[in-house]
Amino acid sequence: MPKTAALHLHLESASKRNPLFHLTEERWAAAAKRHRALARRLTVTIGWDGDILDAALKTADLMINSNPPRERLRERAPRLKWIQTTGAGIDALMPLDWLPAGITLTNNSGAHGAKAEDSCAMALLMLNAQMPRVLNAQREHLWRPAYTTPVSGKTVVVIGFGDLGLAAGRAAKKLGLKVIAVTRSGKAGRPADAVYPVSRLDQALPKADFVIVTTPLTPQTRGLLNRARLEKIKAGAGIVNIGRAPVIDYIALRALLEKGALSGAVLDVFEPEPLPPDSPLWNTPGLVVMPHISCDDPRYIDMLFDRWFENFGRHVAGRPLRNIVDRRLGY
Repeated sequence: MPKTAALHLHLESASKRNPLFHLTEERWAAAAKRHRALARRLTVTIGWDGDILDAALKTADLMINSNPPRERLRERAPRLKWIQTTGAGIDALMPLDWLPAGITLTNNSGAHGAKAEDSCAMALLMLNAQMPRVLNAQREHLWRPAYTTPVSGKTVVVIGFGDLGLAAGRAAKKLGLKVIAVTRSGKAGRPADAVYPVSRLDQALPKADFVIVTTPLTPQTRGLLNRARLEKIKAGAGIVNIGRAPVIDYIALRALLEKGALSGAVLDVFEPEPLPPDSPLWNTPGLVVMPHISCDDPRYIDMLFDRWFENFGRHVAGRPLRNIVDRRLGY
């Protein structure tokens, strides 16, 4: 390691992932130019598909990785102190029993807000105008007018009020909607007009003209919107999911859409992904399938590096890192 480099950072990419999320030499070099002083404190290695991973782990102090190595991590990486994931959700890494004490895990929460806000505004307007069913009619060559009242003054229930939930709330307020937040703690600030703890979700759902799911996937949120809860949502309401697919019972949701109990749904997340070609969701009336694009933009890795450098500045100054994952909560 060069004398001027204090710490070894290893970047690990998977070639099978969408290139949008690749940690390339070009993207790193551009980020290093934007943060020259901090970059000079680093020696950086870049690996693909584990090609140099074992060698890098022997001296790595820091790592950025979408899928950190878990087997014998402390033995293989004796100096490792901090892992940064490329994503915000870490449900695929749970439980964190593989993460040794003394290694901090941070996620990329906060990078999705601007794009998510645009996407939620689009989804709310689409659902309010019954565009999913209008598009279905177009495919069938049917002239089927759908007349709707303006979206302003209606109510959206946002389940989860972290980075994505706040974005959904901002989008809704700009459109003139009332925002009801549902959170684990029962606490939420602006732009929420009201807040319910998740234990009172059944009381919040009947108030919704729209429901937006943004919550992370945890054992507590898996299956949160089951059949019984979906049936509590008023007739003609619309549903948006930009969080995680297993939070909603998609089989029950599909049944409600097929019988016209809901006005429509915009889903951006599925399990598995990509959505298989033979999935019945593709042909569900009133359903818009988004291929997991609502919260990311082409600058994703550039923003990740900028946010990481900001956190690295805190690290070298001995200040607490931001976006530390709570090992118990899983986010």
